[in-house]
Amino acid sequence: MTTVYDFSPAALAGTPVDLSAFRGKVLLIVNTASECGFTPQYKGLEEMYRQYRQRGLEVLGFPCNQFGRQEPGTADEIGAFCEKNFGVTFPLFAKIEVNGDGADPLYKFLKKAAPGLAGTESIKWNFTKFLVKKDGTVYKRYAPQTAPKDLAADIEKLLAE
Repeated sequence: MTTVYDFSPAALAGTPVDLSAFRGKVLLIVNTASECGFTPQYKGLEEMYRQYRQRGLEVLGFPCNQFGRQEPGTADEIGAFCEKNFGVTFPLFAKIEVNGDGADPLYKFLKKAAPGLAGTESIKWNFTKFLVKKDGTVYKRYAPQTAPKDLAADIEKLLAE
């Protein structure tokens, strides 16, 4: 696997989504949770999506229950929560694992392509973000505490390429 376009994770509804459908777009891929201290970042992610979507940004949310069991809901509950509380319209995917033996193949790829501090490949917490270039290669990883608005300069740069 050489780009994110080689993967087909399941949508929140359970059907596979061929990420090659996003070819030529800048992608912001985020592992999310509904009961996390960083959950209000959904608002900022949605704002970024609305601001840059017409120029080629897609935000992809991947719910994960591995950190403090902060995403206990079903797919329907997650979707309803995100829509009701944050007006989320960007694509959400089925709940996944991002670390360990059960880690989703997409996340194995992302972590290897953009290791964290000190070269670690594990995800530290919810709302770790990966920015992906239009060619499907990983540009950069961002920490959970990095606010979505703080990615604007990098997003602008990649949209202009």
